[in-house]
Amino acid sequence: MDSVRNIIVEGARSTPASLQRIELIERKGKGHPDTICDSVMEAVCISLCREYMAVAGRILHHNIDKGLLVAGISAVKPGGGTILEPMKIIFGDRATCHYRGIRIPVAEIAEAAAAAWLKENLRFVDPSLHVLFQNEIRPGSAELTDLFERQVIGANDTSVGVGYAPLTPAESLVLKTEKHLNSPAFKLAYPETGEDVKVMGFRDGSTLTLTIAVAFVDRYIRNTAMYFERKEAVQDSLLAFVAAECHPFEKVTIELNMLDDRSRGEGGIYLTVLGTSAEGADGGEVGRGNRVNGLIAFGRPLSMEAAAGKNPARHVGKIYNVLARETAARIYREVKGIEEVTLFLCSQIGRPVDQPLTASAWIIPEPGVSIEEIREPVAGIIDAELAGISQFTERLARGEFSVC
Repeated sequence: MDSVRNIIVEGARSTPASLQRIELIERKGKGHPDTICDSVMEAVCISLCREYMAVAGRILHHNIDKGLLVAGISAVKPGGGTILEPMKIIFGDRATCHYRGIRIPVAEIAEAAAAAWLKENLRFVDPSLHVLFQNEIRPGSAELTDLFERQVIGANDTSVGVGYAPLTPAESLVLKTEKHLNSPAFKLAYPETGEDVKVMGFRDGSTLTLTIAVAFVDRYIRNTAMYFERKEAVQDSLLAFVAAECHPFEKVTIELNMLDDRSRGEGGIYLTVLGTSAEGADGGEVGRGNRVNGLIAFGRPLSMEAAAGKNPARHVGKIYNVLARETAARIYREVKGIEEVTLFLCSQIGRPVDQPLTASAWIIPEPGVSIEEIREPVAGIIDAELAGISQFTERLARGEFSVC
């Protein structure tokens, strides 16, 4: 155990995730309402960090991790429907609005960052027409604001971050499938597919079932028959994509838009006007979507923290989750003889961020490898990553790491 940073490296009393009989993994694509919330609030956070650095030379107190998306109302129709009521994005929580007599236009920054993200990532959403913004960001408490005036970088919460490596083949394929569906090349070939994609992977032994929801865009679909024709084409394309991937599964089944019902005509198909269910069906909330590795893996240790929008300089709910992910990946990459590693970082409010209450690594070594052989190099990597946390948080503030 490291006496300064409380690093503990021990053997895990479990079977590697890839060798367990069952895996359940979910991935919400960028057009899913929850992912929209996460991505928009993270964009706001990055823009605020940029403004704070310009005004104060450092990142001031803020947390923009309480965002909410209220679904709009749409009337879908083959050939092109209409938006009857725009969706609403509510910005919540706290941010520094004044610094030494200088006003910081938090609301304007938030709206501009959100609009820019929506324009860049959702092809059919025009923020000026389809979205209303509601600013509920308020100044922070005196005690937490004062934390940012102190010389020592102290954690602003008592919290746990967790990361693991490697991804299992099932986790990797779920992640790759959603990214493929939302890639520029796929959208060029199948423009009728919207950005609202969800992939649920269920592995039972060597068989993997991918249940996929893809919002189709009504302007590209003339009638119900055409919808099912295009749906079949998309499903065939996905089967070809999966077959081309290097994976160990004996069988991969793809089930697409399972709620469809031919007998119900236009009422039995998944159409949207803008390519996202947020236009008229589902709301969203920060923290209900993917974890920082882009997945919701139900058999893995998960942090309940909503990393998106949290302050990258002090909030361990963000810092420790992303750092644990990156550190676990480095441990697996650099230390030979490891089958699986899970890293937990626990903070204590006010305590220096580079000195967690504990940094606990659970290691499953390869057969024939003992924990004693790898304990020192693993602890060394954790110590080095914690020692470089100032540079890490700077990169986090610039948006160099994905959080959803």
